[in-house]
Parts: sequence; structure tokens; C-alpha cells
Amino acid sequence: MLDVVIVCGLHADARRAAVERLLAAVPRSVALHHDLADAPATGTVGRTVREARGLLETAGTPLVNDCACCALREDLVPELDRLAALGLVRLAVVELWDSVEPKSMAEVIASCGGGELRLAGVVTAVDPALLLPSLGNGDDLAEAGLAAAARDRRTVADTFARQLEYPPLVVLADGPEPGDAEDAALLRQLTPGARLLHVTDDAFPAAVTAPGAAFDVDAAAARQHPACALLPQDTAEVAGAEEAGVGTLVWRQDRPFHSGRLYAALEDLCCAAARSRGRFWLADRPDTLLSWDAAGGALCVEDTGPWLAALPDAAWDMVPPPRRAAAALDWHPEHGDRKQHLVFTSPDLDRDNLRTLLDSCLLTDAEYAGGPPAWQHLPRAFDALLDPVA
Repeated sequence: MLDVVIVCGLHADARRAAVERLLAAVPRSVALHHDLADAPATGTVGRTVREARGLLETAGTPLVNDCACCALREDLVPELDRLAALGLVRLAVVELWDSVEPKSMAEVIASCGGGELRLAGVVTAVDPALLLPSLGNGDDLAEAGLAAAARDRRTVADTFARQLEYPPLVVLADGPEPGDAEDAALLRQLTPGARLLHVTDDAFPAAVTAPGAAFDVDAAAARQHPACALLPQDTAEVAGAEEAGVGTLVWRQDRPFHSGRLYAALEDLCCAAARSRGRFWLADRPDTLLSWDAAGGALCVEDTGPWLAALPDAAWDMVPPPRRAAAALDWHPEHGDRKQHLVFTSPDLDRDNLRTLLDSCLLTDAEYAGGPPAWQHLPRAFDALLDPVA
């Protein structure tokens, strides 16, 4: 059985420091890295395998479907299987390239290992000094030279946010203490439930190499799914949580949004915080759970399927337990699990104005009294965003 640890993150120096720490701490460990930087020009993804003492081998694999990440997936598991079959390697550290997100790679390794691979852990490496600049960078990955495919439309900020929020372990690579109190406070608030360690901590290698340890990809996916995500707590409600001028506002309401007023407020809302995310519902789409994902001044809104209240009872047996548990906590006697649950985290957060703006986007008493039949005649401002083909 070969244990595998994924190390990811946009901050290349921090990522490499974490990899080197694991190689130095764990005997018979190797690191695999696929470099996607030149893939669009050369049509080839470069792969290196190294140990603590230096480089062991280099190779290349061709692009698949004009997608460097696809090539990585096609090449990674066979290479891990080869190392497992040799029986000489105790730990394989997979160092993902800058913009590759850990979720898809973790799920590939967990599902394709054939019994010879065990995903022991996933780590995001962070340089705290680059935390706020990365979250504030709304450039497309292509503009930054970090796109993994010709069709890659992600931004630097939203990619970094997902890398940061996926794993239960975040490693800081700048010494024994973060250099800036604001950075440290922001990181703690953005990663609820995650363990924060420094690359020099002895606990870091031990955290991902414990005998029999296995990374739970289902639990990690549930932590990010908008219906049951592990979201930050409101710092105004937790003693001592707000520090160094960094705050988190948790806004929860049962009443639906008026699409027109919310759409008109989107620019102000997505620029109101370094990071915001959650779930919401619109009066004219009462059965649709919508996700909110904003960073770097850019907002992504997606249809993530129906609310559980919109499903027939027989379909509930097919719903994962974390989703059912989250719905039960939010259950409303009239609306079921339909809920506005948005979380905004930022330095210098203007809580009062943000709350006022959000409240103004809800249905008024008169609009709400009309009920679902009347709501269908309200402006459908999000149709172009959610149904672009139509």
C-alpha cells in the first residue's frame, strides 16, 4: 500500500517548502510534480519525480483534449501505481501545479487506486503575506499565465479560495509566526474547522503520515457544497473572534430575494468583502438552490439543483446524510430548507451597511404576501445569467 499526500496552492514557494519538509521528514518518500506552464505551447506536460537528495527522473505526457489537467489525471494514477508496484516508496507527495484544484485530483486518486493507493491527506500551502493579494486578484487565470486549458475561465481569486477551503489542513510557510496579524486573522476566519500548522512544525508531517490515515473525499466535498458547507461563524457573536480589524458577517433570512433588486446590488455586494459565499433563493425560482461564490470582486452564481423541500419524499433516501442534516437544521414550517445563508469575511467589513443592503433585496411585506403564484410575475433578472442558452 502506497500512501499519497496532495500538496496544492497558488503560492509556489510555500508549496515547495511544504513538499521539501515532507521529503526530509519521511524516509523513502518521493515527490511527483506535473508542470503545466509550457503545455499550451509544447503540447506536452512535464513530469518530475524527486526525493530529498535530488531529481530522480523526468518525463513528458501529451495534452489530452487540449487540457493540461486532463493530461495530469491520465498520467498521475498510472505513475502512482508504478511506484506502488515497486514497493520501494513509503510516501508519494503529489505537488499540484499552481492553479490545479485539489478536489478533482483527490477524488481521482481515491477512486482509481485499485487497492494499492491510499490518499492519506490533502494540504494547501499558503504564504500569509500573499493571502489578501491572492483573494483580491480578479484576473482570469489566462491573464496570469495560469490557465490549465484553453477553456479555463476561472479567476486567480476564486481558484485560490477553493484551494484554501477544501482541505482540513493548511500549512503556513513563513516561519514560526505569521508576519501580519491581519493575515493570520483572515486565514483563521476563512478556514473554519481546518488545522493551521507551520511548515517547520513537527506536527505537520505527522498529521498526514499517521499509520492507516485516509483522507475522506466525501466529507471534504460536503464541506464545500453550498447546501451543507462548513461556513465561518459571525465574529460579532463569538467572543474574541474578531481580531486585527478582520470580521465575518453571517446573514440568514427565510424570505426570498427579489431578483431585480438583488441583481442591481450585485456589484456592491461582491465588492463588499474579500471573500463571500453561501446559498440563497429567488422568489421567481423557489425550487432552485443557488450558490454564491465571490472573491476578487467577481461573483459566480450557479444552479446547484433543487432544495430538498422541492423533492418528493422518495428521493430523500438518495440524498447524502450531510445534506439531510443541514436541511433539518434550517427547516422552516412553510419554506422547508429554503434559506438565505451568506457569509462575508474581510478586513474593515462594514457590517451595518452590508446587512442593510442585503435586507433591501428581500421581498417587501406586500410582495411576500402575494405568495408563490404572484412571485412568478416578478422580474426574472437572473435568467440571462443562469440560463444563457435560453
